[in-house]
Amino acid sequence: MPPEPVLPDTLPGCPHKRRRRRRNFLEALQQSQTAGAIPLVDVGQRLRDLRNERGLSIRALAEKSQLNVNTLSMIENDKTSPSVATLQQLAFALETPITAFFENGTLKNKIAYHKASQRPKMAFAHGTLEDLGTGMISRESEPFLVVLEPHAESGPNPIVHTGREFVFCLEGQLAYTIEDQVFLLEPGDSLLFEAHLPHRWQNVGANPSRSLLVLCPSDEHDRPTERHFTPEPAYIVAE
Repeated sequence: MPPEPVLPDTLPGCPHKRRRRRRNFLEALQQSQTAGAIPLVDVGQRLRDLRNERGLSIRALAEKSQLNVNTLSMIENDKTSPSVATLQQLAFALETPITAFFENGTLKNKIAYHKASQRPKMAFAHGTLEDLGTGMISRESEPFLVVLEPHAESGPNPIVHTGREFVFCLEGQLAYTIEDQVFLLEPGDSLLFEAHLPHRWQNVGANPSRSLLVLCPSDEHDRPTERHFTPEPAYIVAE
């Protein structure tokens, strides 16, 4: 877990200046943690690169994605952070998986090594998703570190995709419903199943859950990550 931010109370200067610096710091911190933002990936640059690779003007991409030209311009110039829903529209228009926005221009290698503080990280409605496989030449498997807020779930509609799915619970309580069976995962528990079986997930605990999720689609055109986390983001179940 990253260390708590140190507030600038001990900076030199009169108390009034210290209070103002503290207020400005807290405001900046709050803005950087806006729900739905992409905090660790330069999405604007990635969007520009992906658009240019496909020979699309910003107006052409706006038409394909049904997004406003000004919105795309603000994203590319890092003046706004897109939500996961917006990224999904862009991924569909660019004919690329949403994980392409994680890449951040990383060169493809046979080995992917990431320090904990440098992993590409995406915030969705009620949790975060860290891509553990960014930089690999081939992505037959898609490993993620998933953090879910209490009572967050995948939604009422079952998820179905190709290949297999592996889940390892690190913290909290995570329930997977596969067809008519419910499997409760607590720290140290794991689950491996054929992903064509209809399944749903939910954090059933009172605290955030952390789990390792590995998606292994058998069809290279399948996009199981999007089935799990987009276009409708996870939501909180009323208690």
